[in-house]
Amino acid sequence: MENYNFWTKIAKSSKSDNKPFFCLAPMADVTDPAYRRIIAKYGKPDIMWTEMVSCDGMVHEEAKHKFLKDLVYSEEERPIIAQIFGSNPDNCRKTAKIISELGFDGIDINMGCPDKNINKQGAGAGIIRTPTLAKEVILATKEGAGKMPVSVKTRIGYSKNEIETWLPDLLETKPVAITIHGRTRKEMSKVPTHWDIIKRGAEIAQGSGVFVIGNGDVKNTEEGINRAQESGVDGIMIGRGIFGNPWLFNNKIKKEDLPLSEILKVMLEHSTLFEELLGGKKSFLVMRKHFGSYIGGFPGARELRIKLMKTESAKDVENIVKQYL
Repeated sequence: MENYNFWTKIAKSSKSDNKPFFCLAPMADVTDPAYRRIIAKYGKPDIMWTEMVSCDGMVHEEAKHKFLKDLVYSEEERPIIAQIFGSNPDNCRKTAKIISELGFDGIDINMGCPDKNINKQGAGAGIIRTPTLAKEVILATKEGAGKMPVSVKTRIGYSKNEIETWLPDLLETKPVAITIHGRTRKEMSKVPTHWDIIKRGAEIAQGSGVFVIGNGDVKNTEEGINRAQESGVDGIMIGRGIFGNPWLFNNKIKKEDLPLSEILKVMLEHSTLFEELLGGKKSFLVMRKHFGSYIGGFPGARELRIKLMKTESAKDVENIVKQYL
């Protein structure tokens, strides 16, 4: 397992290069074990996140196995952080203990997910409305995590900008890092990210010893470097930019410079790995959301996409890809 000081080591290394450290955003049915391994192989970021898992689910033996499938990881992904969500401090404490025993490098609490069902539980972005409970959840998670560092991913507010009060509340609990998505829960993704408010967040956190990570509308590492320099954040988290582009964090390879054959080979490798790791646990339909992103922008892409959207197995994908290699 990596030294728990990996946050400090990565931050120092990035600072010496005059750039932020980069993180892979946790996204349901996207950053699953299969795609994370592909990303780790072709363009590994400084830190990787799992999909988020429910603390309430993790503490029930009957349901626990359903969530553990999302927490499978390989050594190549380190440092790897497991993300959780919940509003019951005791369940968060117990889940953190389980995750520490699984050998993760860190644990992150999602306090920004806009999903209605999760918000109804008082979790995700819903917990922004109850800052006292949010602090209890962080402290309980830290207790269960032991030496494992605990971080938080959140938004600038629930219905309005609350950075001036919400961020200081979080800083009181001294998580190792806070990722700020620059929109409120109400705004979802309907408006551009408020990077000016993320900048204000970095100012508020200055001197606290807590790393601040900016998140929202960053398409690539070049844009991430510019955003970090403008806002003063320590790190940049990229989410949607990773769709169909496992080379995103690779400083030596750009997807646009690769031949179609190479892109299709990696897409097939991804499909095969998905089946190996998640077959029987997740529907192959999940893979279809990746296909369009992999193959966009070349002659004949539409026809290929239509064919791929009918696939039900990695073998189906292989049969189609062979025609283009």
